[in-house]
Amino acid sequence: AGASIVNDLTALADPGLAAACAEGGAAMVLMHNGNQLRGRPRSPQYRDVVAAVVEDWGRLAAAARSAGVAPDALVMDPGLDFGKTTGHSLELVRRLPELVAQGWPVLVAASHKDVVGESLGLPLGERLEGSLALVALSVQAGASLVRAHDVAATTRTVAMVEAVMGLRPPAAPVRGLWD
Repeated sequence: AGASIVNDLTALADPGLAAACAEGGAAMVLMHNGNQLRGRPRSPQYRDVVAAVVEDWGRLAAAARSAGVAPDALVMDPGLDFGKTTGHSLELVRRLPELVAQGWPVLVAASHKDVVGESLGLPLGERLEGSLALVALSVQAGASLVRAHDVAATTRTVAMVEAVMGLRPPAAPVRGLWD
C-alpha cells in the first residue's frame, strides 16, 4: 500500500509480513514482545532481560532477512512494558548501550508507558515528564529513534540532548558573543 516502514509489534506472527515489506521496499521495526501483546504481563521472568531481547532480535532479524528484507532496513525495539515488568523495562533503559552495541538502529517507545506511570505513581494523563526523561536517557545511550505522543516536547528534548552531546550546534547562540 506504499508504507515506507512497518512497526511490527507481533514479532513476525504473520508469516507474510516480512516478505510484503521486502517486496514493497519497506523498512521494519521488530519488537521484542515477551510473547505478550496486550494486557498486564503475566508473571514475566527472565534470567537476563537484555540477553533475552538480544536473542529474540537475532531470531527476528534472521527471519526478516530470509524473507528478503535488507539488513539496513531493520530497526529493533526492546518493547518496554510488552511482556515485561516495570523493573524489566527500567533495566532495559539502564542497559540500552548493550542493546545499541548489537549494531542495529534501536527505537525506544517510552511515551506514556506503564513503566512511567508505575515508577512515578501517575495516571496516564500525567506521564509527560517521565516520558521525556526516558527519551533523554535513551537518546544519550544511543537510541536512533523514539516514538512519542507529545511530538513538540519530545523533539525539543531530543534537540537539547543532542546539543549537550555536541551532535548539533545551539540554535540561536548570543551569550558572550558581543563586544
